[in-house]
This record gives sequence, structure tokens and C-alpha cells, in this order.
Amino acid sequence: MDRLTENKLVLVVRHTRLDDLIARFNTSSQARFYIEHLGGDFSDYQREDQRYKQAVQDAENILARIGRVQRIDRSFLPNFIFGPQDTVIALGQDGLVANILKYLDNQLLLGVNPDPERWEGVLLPFNVTELDKVVPEIFSGKRATRQVSMAQVRLNTGEMLLGVNDLFIGPRSHTSARYTIQIGDQSEKHSSSGVIVSTGLGSTGWLRSIFAGATGIAASISGQPIQPHLDQAFPWDADYLYFSVREPWPSKTSTAQITFGRITAATPLVLTSLMPESGVIFSDGIESDFLQFNSGTVASVSLAEKKGLLVI
Repeated sequence: MDRLTENKLVLVVRHTRLDDLIARFNTSSQARFYIEHLGGDFSDYQREDQRYKQAVQDAENILARIGRVQRIDRSFLPNFIFGPQDTVIALGQDGLVANILKYLDNQLLLGVNPDPERWEGVLLPFNVTELDKVVPEIFSGKRATRQVSMAQVRLNTGEMLLGVNDLFIGPRSHTSARYTIQIGDQSEKHSSSGVIVSTGLGSTGWLRSIFAGATGIAASISGQPIQPHLDQAFPWDADYLYFSVREPWPSKTSTAQITFGRITAATPLVLTSLMPESGVIFSDGIESDFLQFNSGTVASVSLAEKKGLLVI
């Protein structure tokens, strides 16, 4: 077979909802009973599963005509070693693209939408049928790329975590997070539900919901319609991040003046935990992959030096 390249094409796939149900209930028929017993539409799970697995097979067939293909499940990403010349293809929802980026080091990432009728796919600009055109254009240098800034948190314990969309710093469960917060020359003690740090790529996600909630409350209290003073989405390659404090609680031992702001190279965000236990830091909604943030731990949040590269 005359391939276009001998560089590896890494196809990253994910489990479907049906896969997860079968893992939980052992068989498809038992999963069907559970869903339909609760009044759900099991056929929707089946359609999604069939379309996704057909998309995986079609993508693999197309890519095999172009280069050497290695398919991996997203669960193996933390331990997978990408080669410097690998080209990575994400076949899934937007969250899969964000999940992959933090494990790459200048490798190009191509987001492919396996089911355009189901997924909007902001980070999935291509369909499976376009792979035989787009991938050769990548190797010939005809496809543009877009740089993506990431958030980074470093602890005084030496640990580090990257966030492509956002970072969460706070309690493991629905309790209060206690910490000191410092940005620039401002500092205070907080009791809150935690702190969200958003990148440009993630600014249409968690940050957007924060703005929507704050704007709705302000409009309701004032009796006047209010538009957010800040554009909810900012550039993917921005040289800054935004932080927002969730449900800050002013009390005799805590204040709530520092609740929102911009993180830059000159003004990192520094948080010191006052929680004896249950403090965590995780990124991009992956709660199972977390750093402990308990008493005495100091977290410095800044822009990461590493950038992601998305094919557009």
C-alpha cells in the first residue's frame, strides 16, 4: 500500500452512553429494561451508539489509506506517549478535544464530528467524510492551525495540572471552601463554593453560565434588563485568563471583595488552602483526575507556557 506518510495517525475515541450503561448493567437487555422502566427512550441510546461506531470504522478505514493508524480510548490518554511527528484525530464531542490537548506537545489535533445532527461541535469543524481531503492537506502544509492558550496551576508540593477549558479549585462536595486569595496586591480570606478559572477556549462554557447567572440576579434586583459588560467569549490564544468565585460568603472571618478578575503573566492568582480535608483541584470537568488542595497547600494559577494547536 502506498501511504502518504509513515508518521502515526492517532485516532482517539470515547465510550458511548450505551457502552457505559452496559458496563453498569452487564448486558444491553438489562440496560434497556432500566431505561424503559424509567420511561426513557432506549432507541436513542442505540442510534447514538450505532452512528458513533460506524463513524469510528469509517474514520479508521480512511486514515489507513493515508498512514499508520493507532486507535486509543480516551481513558488511556494520561499514560499514552505521543510521538513528536504524530497527528492526532479526536472523534467525539468537544470535551474530548479539550481532554486531549493537555497531553500533547506541539502535535497537531484535528477535531471530527461523528454525528453532526446530534452534536453542535464548536471544536469539531470536520466530518468523517472530509478526512481523506483534510489529512493530506495537513501534511502538505495547506491547512491553517489555531493556537490555544491553557491554564496552569502549580502547587508548593511540586505538583502541576493543566486546564484547556477551565480549572476548579474548591471542595470535593457541596461544602464550603476556605482559603486565602491573592491577586496583585489584593488579598483576603474566603468562604465560598470554590473558584473557577477559564481560558479563552472555555469561555463559552462554565464562564458563560457564570455571567448568565450574575446578570440575571442583577437584572432581577434592579428591575432593569442588564447586558454583561464583558464579552462572554474571548480569544482562544489570549494571553490572560479569568477567575470567578462561586457563591462567596461574607462573615466575621471571611470577606467577598475579590470575586472576579483577570489573570495575566504579571498578576497570577494565588490561593492558600485553609481546609483540613476535601480540598481538590481538577480541570476540564474530569473530577477523577485531581490534585489535593488541603491545609497549607499553595496554588499558583497562571497561563501555561505550553500551547495547543488545533487544525482549522
